[in-house]
Amino acid sequence: MTQNDRTLTEKAYRVLRHDIVNGALPPRAKLKLDELCSRYEVGHAPLREALARLVGEFLVVAEGQRGFWVAPLSLEELRSVNRLRAMVEVEALQDSIRLGDGAWEREVRDAFNALATIEQDILHRGAQMNLPLSDQWETCNERFHSTLIAACGLPTFLNIRATLYRRAERYRRVARTFDRDVHEEHVAIFEAAMDRNALRACRLTENHITRRLEGILRHAGAHTDWQ
Repeated sequence: MTQNDRTLTEKAYRVLRHDIVNGALPPRAKLKLDELCSRYEVGHAPLREALARLVGEFLVVAEGQRGFWVAPLSLEELRSVNRLRAMVEVEALQDSIRLGDGAWEREVRDAFNALATIEQDILHRGAQMNLPLSDQWETCNERFHSTLIAACGLPTFLNIRATLYRRAERYRRVARTFDRDVHEEHVAIFEAAMDRNALRACRLTENHITRRLEGILRHAGAHTDWQ
């Protein structure tokens, strides 16, 4: 594969993933190659490579010679992914707080300040952020949570947690709401981590992940496009 092919594949992957995660390509939608090639201005080869990557991320389903579909939303998958993420993240956070040095503290503080700035702006504008969930917020939220556990000394845990976080992104965006509790929970987690109170920080993180799951499940109860 040439560098140009890799660039086109990466482009196709990024735009396809963004549209699936944000609902522009809805669950169970048939992904017709000719239409997608025209829509994203890429050829069949890079498009197929991008679709194969998305199959590996459970965002796309391939059915033999019949083609590709956007994967359905699954309550079982959501519960499993969130449960595993909570287990891995809490374990890693405990070690990260114990092992983190001054540089880790500065990085956590920087990540928190960036996230808090966005969240306070959202709250100032009306306490609810609707359609779609901000890409900027998603990026800062991921950075905050990943930075908190970055000093754990467990690369495998970090990789597993990153995979689980990305796999749950689609479900976070389905709920499409932001409320004051999210910001307040982030503040409490940050303060506990900076106080080196691992027990409190881990408990707050587990509750934070669980509450977000409950919010998504409430939203799912009003829709029929879940399996």
